[in-house]
Amino acid sequence: MHKAPTSDLTSAGNQALATQDIKLLVLDIDGTISGESNTLSVPVKQAIAAVQAKGIHVAIATGRMYCSALRFHQEINCLLPLMAYQGAWIQDPASQKIHRHWSVSREIAHQLLDYFEQPQLRSHLSIHFYINDQLYVRDLSQETQTYAKRSGITPIPVGDLRRVLSDEPTKILALCEDTQVINQLLGDLRRQYTPAELYLTTSIATFFEATNPLVNKGTAVRYLAEELLGLKSKNVMTIGDNFNDLEMLLYAGIGVAMGNAPGGVKAVAQWVAPTVEEDGVVSAIEKFLLS
Repeated sequence: MHKAPTSDLTSAGNQALATQDIKLLVLDIDGTISGESNTLSVPVKQAIAAVQAKGIHVAIATGRMYCSALRFHQEINCLLPLMAYQGAWIQDPASQKIHRHWSVSREIAHQLLDYFEQPQLRSHLSIHFYINDQLYVRDLSQETQTYAKRSGITPIPVGDLRRVLSDEPTKILALCEDTQVINQLLGDLRRQYTPAELYLTTSIATFFEATNPLVNKGTAVRYLAEELLGLKSKNVMTIGDNFNDLEMLLYAGIGVAMGNAPGGVKAVAQWVAPTVEEDGVVSAIEKFLLS
């Protein structure tokens, strides 16, 4: 389960040095600090508090909406800005200051909607447009209702989503229980749009997500670490479980993947923790920050 094939953590001395350097721990939410229960376990909260007691900053980087992620941010007593929407929206809850808001152009949003509404796709997809931290949907599909309940938000059904495109979306999400359809979307749209035009990822196997091309958790964590805290990548540890976490795992001095992560995510990590249901975050924190 534990791997560090090519990292700086391959020897005990280097690991101790790397651990000593960490000044910022960045955590994903779903599949990382929160599992099926959609809550934080007592051991996870205790481990995070122990890290903070050592003077190490703790922050959250998530694909969730800002309003949906806020309760987790508050529960861990985080004093830093919250990185939501894969980092497209970075806001300080204390001051309400929005440090960053990078959106998808209306032109591309229209193009994506045209693509999603092709006859062979329309009935299979639930489309979500996130605008001004509110969720707009075509209708209240079962997938949308399940998503909304877990997220603790109220979706706004509008019929034709073109009606809300007077403002640019922060993120566009397509939900489908058939993961082959999600993989098809990812393949098709990566052929249509370059990384300079659109950032495309999956946060879980049934979620296809599109954001501004400058957006990913890696650039968000870099902004928080370097611009706001004056740190370097070697001072950062990140923990995540899915493909939308790749960039922040690669950026950090120590990047940890959860045991429930796909193989492609584990492959870039310097260590693989137990699963979220086994409180793998606690194991990672104890190994690198509390030992």
